[in-house]
Amino acid sequence: MVEPVLQLQKASIFQRDNMVLSEVNVTVHPGDFVYLIGKTGSGKSSFMKTLYGDLPLQEGSGHIVGFDLKGLKEKQIPFLRRKLGVVFQDFKLLNDRTVRDNLRFVLKATGWKDKTLMDKKIDEVLTKVGMQSKDFKSPFQLSGGEQQRVAIARALLNDPELILADEPTGNLDPQTSVEVMEVLQEINKNGNTILMATHDYALLLKYPSKTLKCDNNKIFEVVQRTV
Repeated sequence: MVEPVLQLQKASIFQRDNMVLSEVNVTVHPGDFVYLIGKTGSGKSSFMKTLYGDLPLQEGSGHIVGFDLKGLKEKQIPFLRRKLGVVFQDFKLLNDRTVRDNLRFVLKATGWKDKTLMDKKIDEVLTKVGMQSKDFKSPFQLSGGEQQRVAIARALLNDPELILADEPTGNLDPQTSVEVMEVLQEINKNGNTILMATHDYALLLKYPSKTLKCDNNKIFEVVQRTV
């Protein structure tokens, strides 16, 4: 039996002293593509932040890519994040350096030393997202969709066991959202596990997959109706 990459049991998610989600039972297996949906303020972001160590798990049990979220120590968080790829809504790219240097910065920060290996890895992830010809540009010279592709490439650098995509199409127009979604779908087909928070229901209809919903302080699986 393959170990889940993410499993929460009877977990409660807190934002400071406020409990935003309770009795959370979630399991994500290797190779899954899972949506997390819900209204603004329903707890999606707090849930994601708990998974990458930004918020502590105070109640219940949680394991993610081999780490125990309940007993997670501050010094373990960088190691946890190396095994996760996180894609944010607002890209979080450094505007004062090129695409290639953005990616090199992350590799150096996560312990890579060999320049040849770094360049090879950067070429590999940029090719995966169709951005290999734009590596010399600065983020501000790119469209929103292109910036998000670079952000996805950055998330792939350390061969993550799980990609957490927090509203990755939230700042993009519908056409660009579809293009970014195609990239994520392709990455998933190649074996990457993805948990994606979104409020873009058009994408759910176009690319149906397992869907979890945050509502009334709970997370539950919803079955998508097929038309």
